[in-house]
Order: sequence, then structure tokens, then C-alpha cells
Amino acid sequence: MSGTPSRRPRVAVSRSGLPGEGVERLTARCDVTAWAGTAPPTPAELAGLVRGCEGLLVLGSDHVDAALLDAAGPGLRVVALASMGYDGVDVAAAVARGVVVTHTPEVLADTTADVAMALILMARRRLPAATDALRRGAWGAFRMDAFLGLDVHGATLGLIGYGQIARAVARRAAGFGMRVQHHHPRRKEDDELSRWVPFGELLRTSDVVSVHTPLTEETKGMIGTAELALMRPTATLVNTGRGGVVDEEALLVALRRGQLHSAGLDVMTGEPRTDPSDPLFHEPHLVVLPHVGSATETTRAAMVDLAARNVMAVLHGHSAPNPVPGTPDLPGRRVTAVDLTDS
Repeated sequence: MSGTPSRRPRVAVSRSGLPGEGVERLTARCDVTAWAGTAPPTPAELAGLVRGCEGLLVLGSDHVDAALLDAAGPGLRVVALASMGYDGVDVAAAVARGVVVTHTPEVLADTTADVAMALILMARRRLPAATDALRRGAWGAFRMDAFLGLDVHGATLGLIGYGQIARAVARRAAGFGMRVQHHHPRRKEDDELSRWVPFGELLRTSDVVSVHTPLTEETKGMIGTAELALMRPTATLVNTGRGGVVDEEALLVALRRGQLHSAGLDVMTGEPRTDPSDPLFHEPHLVVLPHVGSATETTRAAMVDLAARNVMAVLHGHSAPNPVPGTPDLPGRRVTAVDLTDS
């Protein structure tokens, strides 16, 4: 199948005001219906929005399950995520219905790696505590023991997962004079940036452990009480992957008991977290950010633009540029799984 269809396909977009020009280009070639509300649509509202559509452009925080796929109807051909992660989509249900699922690898790796390095620096050097003291007017006379953190240069960085983002972090860590090692369950090889080590050895020997895995049944809760107990009491844990990979209750216990020096999270379970009394927000040795890893003007626009290109490609009879690994690149056609994520 190729060429331009005689009619304009219908596409639903789950948010209004998305950055970049991708939605505008979609509108020029498709009949686009975008969610008009200021708050994200509820599941029922999203189901109403997608009814009768052939393409969906959604965010990583949207939940695309079998019910939503059925609400769209049998004409649905592509679900395009403006996200690298795709744990919010029931991929198996989409494949069973012949629907192509796409994501946005490559465009956000370096931007997210910048935030991972920022969390390493903020947590390890206790920079938020210093800023808070300054704002409280508690900057007193110089003391040699005030706001003492731990060095980043010369430390050993352990990367859990070794995909695009993790390798970008490794490049940055080299500039800080860090020694880098990584664990990937399927790719057991070294490269010029990092050496492969077993999972337990990585936890025991790293000064900083940085998580870069998608959320799957295999990785859910993979950093829990037992894993944290293996880490050094002077170690720092950073997670810019997915919230469910780290057991947050176990992390809080480890920090409060001094089993871990510090931690930094850009991702959490149950996002968004909106309770001001949330214990994650008040642990002094924990730095928390509201999932801003890809949050630059250029990167967010590139994510939407790439998602729109995926929609247009499929709806106009061409292979999707970025199918989720192991899924079709055209309706009804399976492509070889390619490891594009930090899995």
C-alpha cells in the first residue's frame, strides 16, 4: 500500500497547545481533533475523543489500553507516543488489533542525560540543602563542616541499562573524570565508555547508581530492600527511567537509616504526585523533580514532531519511522525487534 489516500484520515491528539509544528503539519494532511481542555482528559473523555479515528497522537502519561483501542474502532491504524517510554500502552492489545505503536527514541537522550547528571550533582553535593538554608537566612559564619557532600569526580558510576540515555550519561561522566560501568541483561560487552559488570557487582562497587530501564514486568521493583542493602552507605541512587523500577518505600527507609548517602528522582510511581505532605518531598537526602528529563523547548518540540511524522507515515501507506520494538511498522506487518530503549 502506498500513495496518498483520496480522503483525509481522522486523527485525535490528546492535548492542545503542543510545542513544535508537528500538529500543524498533521492538520494540513489529516482531519485533526485535539483535546481542548486545560486539564488532561479523563479515560472516558479520551475514549470519546478517539472514537472513529485512524490515528492517535498521545503523551507518555496517557493510558492506552484495550478499552481505548476498541473505543477508537476497527479503523484505528496507529498510536504515536510523543515519548520514548511506552509502558502506558498495552502493546500486546494493539498488536492483536493490527495497530502500529510508535515512540520517539533518539531525540530526547541527551536532554534527559543532562538531567541525570544534574541529579547526581545535586544529590551528591547536597546542593538543595545549601539553597534551602540560604533562603531561610541560615547562611552563617563560614564553617569547614557546613554542607559537606561527596565528590563526583573520581567516583564510580554504575548504569543500570545501557541504551541511548545511559550511554549519553556515560559520555558526560567521562568529562567529570568518573569511572563508568554498566549492567544490561542481554548485551554483555564493554565499549570505549564503560565496562559490563554483573548486576550485584554494580550495586556493590558503584558510588553512584543511575537507573535507565523501561518499566516492564521484569524491571518493576528491581531496586528494592535487598538491592539497596548491597549498595555502599556513601552511594547515591538516581532514577530517570521509570518510577516503578525503584521501590520508593524501601528507598526512604534506606535513606533514613543511613544505608545510603543520597538519591535523586525525576520519575515516581503514581505520577503526578500532588500532595504537599508527600514524604518523598521532605526527605533531606532525596532530590525530587517532576519528570522534567526531556523538558527543553527544542526537545519537547522534536518529540511531538517525530510523533506526527510517525502518524503521517502510517496513514499514508508508508512504514513508521519509529515502531516500538517487536511491533509492526505497518498494520499487519511485524518487524524485527530492535533495541532502541534503555532496556
